[in-house]
This record gives sequence, structure tokens and C-alpha cells, in this order.
Amino acid sequence: MSANVLFDAPGPRARTRNNIIGAVASLAILAVLYFVYRQLDAKGQFAGYLWQPFQYSEIQQRLAEGLLATLKAFALAAVFSLALGAVLAAGRLSDHAPVRWVASAIVEFFRGMPLLIMIFALYIGVFTSTPLWALVIGLTLYNGSVQAEIFRAGINAVPRGQSEAAYAIGLRKTQVMVFVLLPQAVRAMLPSIISQLVVTLKDTSLGFIITYEELLNNGRLIAATSLGFPYVPLVMIIAPIYILMCLALSSLATWIERRGRRSPKGAPPAAPEAKAVEAAAE
Repeated sequence: MSANVLFDAPGPRARTRNNIIGAVASLAILAVLYFVYRQLDAKGQFAGYLWQPFQYSEIQQRLAEGLLATLKAFALAAVFSLALGAVLAAGRLSDHAPVRWVASAIVEFFRGMPLLIMIFALYIGVFTSTPLWALVIGLTLYNGSVQAEIFRAGINAVPRGQSEAAYAIGLRKTQVMVFVLLPQAVRAMLPSIISQLVVTLKDTSLGFIITYEELLNNGRLIAATSLGFPYVPLVMIIAPIYILMCLALSSLATWIERRGRRSPKGAPPAAPEAKAVEAAAE
């Protein structure tokens, strides 16, 4: 049976109409790209001499320093946001109502706060002389709040029977969380966690607003001090670097997920308490 059960196969008129719409949309996209090309070409952005500054070792070293600064800010923000997310998720899952209210208020506040405003306020108010920490703390507060919701959703997605069986054999709530719920929830949370870490990596580019010497800021300074302001060469150099870093992070997540599938039943090796819970559940 070749027909799709979710929708009716388009007839001759529908196929013709779809082809016409696709052709018109393609022509419109090509027209926009050509217009952008003409505008950039009229400003001399495709001239060969614009690539000359990037051939000097000093310029290349400055870009490398910006890349290292970007990775440093990302590493700090990633670690701190995961730790903050775990704490806030534990607070939102607490049995004590005041703890839940405080954790929920923190999560909702920092999730709703625009990240750029938060970073700029931290820089102006507290970290004027150290823009790195304004960027890191801003990224930590925002992404940690998002990670907290990811953790909470992943833990709540574990079947309730797992925790009930753990409590039945006398485990405390901390033991249930660490040895039973988290190992199972990590598999479901991992894609979302990595996706948010990719967002964290890309958001490090906001550091140029507060003059933090990350990759984008160094590239802007190089372009501003070069003849003709090489906008197109700068984009063609910096954009692939960000794309490669994000792809590397996604590949790491895929590798970790495959490693987890190699263990029995596709889960990480269980602790003795988790094995006892599994036996009791069976």
C-alpha cells in the first residue's frame, strides 16, 4: 500500500500548484540573494585586497586568542549553568513548599529576563573591570534556569513505579534521585541539555557588547582597523568557526549517547542500590 495514511496523496492539480509555488519561492530567494550580492559588491566587499589583513600572523593570532576566550567563557558558563540547573531542579521537586516557591520564582524570573539586558546590567553595575564574569554569570543565570526545567521534565518523565519501588525497599529520597531517577532521566534529557549548551556557546558572542575580547569582538576590531572594513571576509572566517564548534558539541552528545546504549538495556551501569530497586520492581 503506497498511499500515506496520514493525508491524501495530492492529485495532478495539487502537484502542479505545489510545483508552481516552489518555483516562485525559489526565484524569490534567488532574487533576494542577488540583491544582497549587488549591494555588497557595490560597496567593494568582494575585492581581493580585503583578504590581505587575514594573511598576517598577528591577525591570525588575535583570532586564535578570541577563540580561546570564547571557549573559556563557554566552559565556565556550561559548568555553572548545569550546576545551577541541578540545584534549581532539586528545589522545584522538593517536598517543602517554600523551597519550591523560591526555586520557581528564580527560574521564571531569569528565564523571562532578556539575556542581553542581564549581561549589560551585570557589566555596568558590578563587573565593569572584569567583563568575563559579567558574561559568564549572565549566561549561567539564564541557561541554568532553562536547564533546570529540562532536568525537572526529564526526572518527571521516569515512570513513577521506579521511585515507588525504591522507597519500598527503604531508600531515602536522595538515594532514589541519584541512583534510580537520574541515570534513567539522563538518556531522555541529553539531547535537550546539549541543545541548550549549543545555545550557550552561541550566546558567548554577546560578549562583544561589553567589550569582552571573544572571537566576534576581536574580529570586529580587526575589520574596523583594516582598509575597507572587510565585512564579507570576516563573516566567511568567523561563521564557520562557530558552526564547527556547535557541530563538535553535537557530535560529542551523539558519542555519549552511543556509549550509553552499549551498557545493558541501553542504560549506564547501575549502582548496587539501583540494581536492588530493579530487582524489586521485577
